[in-house]
Amino acid sequence: MKLHVLVDTFAVAKVQAGVDFTAWAHEGELVQIVRTPHALSLVCRDDAVPAGVTAERGWRCFASNDPLDINQAGILASISAPLAQAGISIFVISSFDNDYVLVRSRDLERALETLERAGFTVERTTEVERTTEAKR
Repeated sequence: MKLHVLVDTFAVAKVQAGVDFTAWAHEGELVQIVRTPHALSLVCRDDAVPAGVTAERGWRCFASNDPLDINQAGILASISAPLAQAGISIFVISSFDNDYVLVRSRDLERALETLERAGFTVERTTEVERTTEAKR
């Protein structure tokens, strides 16, 4: 399976009741809104989250290049198992067509290397390549 890295850096935010997030949470490559009886959570571009909003910042994301069959079993397990064995925690978002796996920015390169060793092909963005080169 081919994976690609999204360019944006993301935040996972907890939005308090009555806060209007529509002005800042709609831009970027990926936005997720989840409402439960206990909380409203957003995943959106890190730099879009205003100060004062509770957020875990600094997440990077990758996904399959092609749409996935929603009925196919084990796709996410094939990604999450090697990452878990490497001690890399993940945050997952699923849509009808794809699973989006988020890892902390500091773990991105190690996660991509782990997945390549597990047989995945990873298409890195120019930004990821620049960050990796800067570390060498």
